[in-house]
Amino acid sequence: MPRRDAFVRHLASVPLFAACSQRELKLVARRAEDVTVAPGKELVNEGDVGTEFFVIIDGTAKVTRRGRKVATLGTGSFFGDLALLDRAPRNATVTAETSMELAVIGQREFSALIDEVPGFAHKLLAGLARRLREADSKSI
Repeated sequence: MPRRDAFVRHLASVPLFAACSQRELKLVARRAEDVTVAPGKELVNEGDVGTEFFVIIDGTAKVTRRGRKVATLGTGSFFGDLALLDRAPRNATVTAETSMELAVIGQREFSALIDEVPGFAHKLLAGLARRLREADSKSI
């Protein structure tokens, strides 16, 4: 991947990976695929089962729920992180607004990494717990 260092930097800001070391983040990055998409490309569809995690290396995308725009994502943003852990339906559609470069990692590659690296799963659980705590504090 030509911009793997950028991907590693962006991974460090993902709550799921917050407890991971640089070495572990680099292992995740090595399993990722560099993908370029054209404007208008739907990256994920609301209601579809999720199996991939995306980090935006360059470009912008819009997020819609039930046909209404709810957010714009740009360089460094990410989506689909929970799809790495759970094959649940996507809660939004994400569509490229510009040409985009993405780093994409699939659930299969991610699961293999968990199996191969001792202690990685514990760090992911810590990151997931942090994300849940943050979401819980916002709902009060």
